[in-house]
Amino acid sequence: MKSTHHTAPRATTLLATVLAALLLAGTGCSSKAGSSGSTDDGADGIKTGPGVTDKTIRLGALTDLTGPYATLGKSIVQAQQMWADEVNARGGICDRRIEIVVKDHGYDVQKAVTAYADISADVVALPQVIGSPVMAALLDDIERDKVLTFPQAWAASLLGRDSVQVLGTTYDIDMIAAVDFLTRTKGLKKGDTIGHVYFEGDYGANALEGSRWAAKQAGLKVAGQKIKATDTDLSAQVSALRKEGVKAILISAGPAQSASLVGVAASRGLKVPVVSSAPGYAPQLMKTLAAPALAAMLNVVSAVPAVSSDVAGVRTMVASYKKKYPGSLVDSGVLSGYNAAQVMGTDLKKACENGSLAREDVVKAHRSQSSVDVGLGSPQNFSDKARPASTSTYVYKPDAKAVGAAVNVENAHIAPGVKEYLAARN
Repeated sequence: MKSTHHTAPRATTLLATVLAALLLAGTGCSSKAGSSGSTDDGADGIKTGPGVTDKTIRLGALTDLTGPYATLGKSIVQAQQMWADEVNARGGICDRRIEIVVKDHGYDVQKAVTAYADISADVVALPQVIGSPVMAALLDDIERDKVLTFPQAWAASLLGRDSVQVLGTTYDIDMIAAVDFLTRTKGLKKGDTIGHVYFEGDYGANALEGSRWAAKQAGLKVAGQKIKATDTDLSAQVSALRKEGVKAILISAGPAQSASLVGVAASRGLKVPVVSSAPGYAPQLMKTLAAPALAAMLNVVSAVPAVSSDVAGVRTMVASYKKKYPGSLVDSGVLSGYNAAQVMGTDLKKACENGSLAREDVVKAHRSQSSVDVGLGSPQNFSDKARPASTSTYVYKPDAKAVGAAVNVENAHIAPGVKEYLAARN
């Protein structure tokens, strides 16, 4: 991308303005006590409990519709409502209609804690909770209440709990795959230095754990740059990485940070490959000044394919979503939300077959499944709460003309070393 130094301030200012809504923010706090409720038998002989009647199954969504992840929240909510409508049109699950109770916390932890207290007595499970800080605040309550929960967060620190399921891979696995991608396709070799720009907190710490492990195996050095969620101008980080002589950069942050990093690096002549974790890219970026640099330099590692993928289930979902929500952007949030809803449906059907829709039995039904394939990516194993549900990753890259502004580069595969890493970690 042709660029000059005098354009950088203007680009930085515009990016900061355009991307403000994409910032990651929030802090953890303690959560209120709730109640797991009692169980009973329905008229059809199915054991029930909180969130389940003879006619309905109520699910909860603690989402962000007014804060920094409002676009993501809207996509997930709409995708999951589409799933519920599809299920209900076919007669529901266990002869019960699916209802989704949506609570907007605006990425405010205290509001999320209050919202959980409001709905926890009357939902059986949570197919959506947005935010690592929110999950950190609610973990104890969720475990106590035995509410099966799918967070929109992928830190390994969320593993090991019966009721909490990280779908797909964790951030460390993604970064191991990212390092593998760089060494295989971008010419990195022993002795080279790679940069890693990462958010403070669980997200960045877990991603850095993976990159350092993979770099050590490959004989590479890692130059880390910790940033805050409020940092939107990464000029200082680019300067530091340039002095380190990095041959590639990993970024585990939000879309605003990815755009700043890549845009500033390109304008200063540091045109090296950049690989992002999935939360670091959003299709809106391809309408900013950073778009040419992103198209040229960025790749994304993810547990799911790009929404432009030719996977049959993804194509069907995209077509249905466009029909139901004309004019709405089809992004990775749509796929993430729909995938979580499909998995939840599988769990509820299994629980029904077992004769109980009580919370703890929905959790047991979930954990009893070792190969769940809903047709949207890789099969997932939920039987071991201490391990990621999947270790397979895709690689995709920005493409403004594609659905979701991204196209697949590599299909699902398990990066070399992942099994050894998990064995060593355990």
